[in-house]
Amino acid sequence: MTLYSRRKLLATGAAGGLAAAAVVSAAAAEDYSAAAMSDPGPRDAAEAAINPYEWQGLPTDHGNLGTLRHSFSQVHNRHTDAGWAREVTVRNFPISKNMAGVNMRLPAGAVRELHWHVPAEWAFVTYGSGRITAVDSGAQRFVADVKVGDLWFFPGGVPHSIQGLGPDGCEFVLVFNDGNFSEDSTFLITDWFNHTPKQVLAENFGVPAATFDKTDRKDLWIFSAPLPGSLDADLAESSQPFVPNPYAFPLGDQTPVFQSAGGSVRIADSTNFPATTMAAALVEIAPGGMRELHWHPLSDEWQYYISGTARMGVFHGEGRNNTVEFHPSDVGYVPQSIGHYVQNIGKDTLRFLEVFTSAKYADISLASWMNNVPHELVSAHLNIDVATLRKMAQSKTPVVPV
Repeated sequence: MTLYSRRKLLATGAAGGLAAAAVVSAAAAEDYSAAAMSDPGPRDAAEAAINPYEWQGLPTDHGNLGTLRHSFSQVHNRHTDAGWAREVTVRNFPISKNMAGVNMRLPAGAVRELHWHVPAEWAFVTYGSGRITAVDSGAQRFVADVKVGDLWFFPGGVPHSIQGLGPDGCEFVLVFNDGNFSEDSTFLITDWFNHTPKQVLAENFGVPAATFDKTDRKDLWIFSAPLPGSLDADLAESSQPFVPNPYAFPLGDQTPVFQSAGGSVRIADSTNFPATTMAAALVEIAPGGMRELHWHPLSDEWQYYISGTARMGVFHGEGRNNTVEFHPSDVGYVPQSIGHYVQNIGKDTLRFLEVFTSAKYADISLASWMNNVPHELVSAHLNIDVATLRKMAQSKTPVVPV
């Protein structure tokens, strides 16, 4: 899958982008006069086109919910000779208080140094393949290869590593259950060795102090190393037992828990992936389809857009409602129990991730709520006739064709 930079696309058509920003929909345009919508400038047409709903919202929009979208394409990228990583945290995305995200690229052989951190780490592979390792508090081990569509989960404090495999390594997105967490705030094995006296190391490992004469490598973080051998060979190097619940899970290979003409939903949570304390859904929506009006009662929702073009409407109560547009590499965020929907407004399949800090996935459907209480009660609220209400689905329809 090729993901194109939004800025490259916009730079080639800034004037067209401004026009798109000025005409979000025919219905919206009718509500505003040309004079009211004029902007003599100064203006940045490319920036305005990123989310046209900021300039001219839908007629149903009201109030300001703050920034609900950020993008990995807009943040600083930390490069090394071997790979790179960029992060979206509460520092540049203030609403994202409970989760932080990292996008990382490891070419073949490149290693994300052996490390650990306080928050848990949830990850999804968007490109290529890699090998991951970990050891838990019982000295039980884990080594596995992951590919596109797979995810992994490392509990907080569990030391681990990631290495890109052939032919071209891997790229992935990481989510941490702490919005303040930074990829730079990890405990690195080389850093600890550098700050521990050699004699202490010698006593700890039961070897001569000279063993550590060449261990003064500083902050490797991401570095090049020889490609590993076969997975079987790596597994044979230790006789320790394996962790009882594997830290990897093939989400993309799962049978969807829901599928319709509008798209599909695959879910990974503690019910089918026992190692995790964070739930997630991989959502695919066909052109014209929609993730139904719903909310999540257990956790905030962190979103990552993989492909396609999306429009999300967010209802925050108090008469506030905002609309946001998303493209590949964008991050979205919806606070716990806040109502929202996601539409595919492009020509290609929309694919995005929903990630939660709760161990179990849960959502509440507006349609199923309405149609599982007495119809007369709903009719009295919304002035919809009972006969029509009886025709509506009583079960949830996570993705509906539109």
